[in-house]
Amino acid sequence: MKKILSVLLFASLAFAQEEGRLLRFPAISDQSIVFTYAGDLYTVPINGGTARRLTSHNGFEMFARFSPDGRWLAFTGQYDGNTEVFVMPSQGGEPKRLTYTATLSRDDVSDRMGPNNIVMDWTPDSRAILYRSRQISFNAFIGQLYQVSRDGGLSQQLPLPRGGFCSLSPDGKRLAYNRVFREFRTWKRYRGGMNPDLWLLDLTSLKARNLTQSTAAESVPMWHGNKLYFP
Repeated sequence: MKKILSVLLFASLAFAQEEGRLLRFPAISDQSIVFTYAGDLYTVPINGGTARRLTSHNGFEMFARFSPDGRWLAFTGQYDGNTEVFVMPSQGGEPKRLTYTATLSRDDVSDRMGPNNIVMDWTPDSRAILYRSRQISFNAFIGQLYQVSRDGGLSQQLPLPRGGFCSLSPDGKRLAYNRVFREFRTWKRYRGGMNPDLWLLDLTSLKARNLTQSTAAESVPMWHGNKLYFP
């Protein structure tokens, strides 16, 4: 995380003449960092340098994630009125739309529970993308986790009744996830039932267990080897 923050600082200096002020949603590979600036995606080497613009559409692009092999970028894009999942080569190219869901009022980036169809992670083989969607939920606080092929096709819901931010283990056998998501809410010192715990799903036995069981908020899990990190 310190490396990401340091490189984004260098990238922000590159925008100094244009008054770059807010670099958002960073993700890192072994060579590059991708982030959102002014609604477009940019990339910069992990050792610093000049940030390079990857997208130029009027729609907002966010939550970009590198594939494990570093060849692809999956991201959430707002084109044609919808908020959907897209994929493109990590060095730039034409985005390909992967999901097709109904337009909802919650498609807005400023929605109180966050935008719809947020890209979460890749499978370890770089062939499929995990994302969170509220396409079948009547409740804005409840979403489900889906998987869609990098090549397109129908999405498959993961065997969970609900899910928020998540991360697959490096071997693809375990999923760390939040059942409740409220990452976009500003409930300071909140200790109620809408605080998210971390859960772990065994994708072979389909058994899930609560890892944290606290009154505080634990969210946005990330695997590094066999360890889980979270804010």
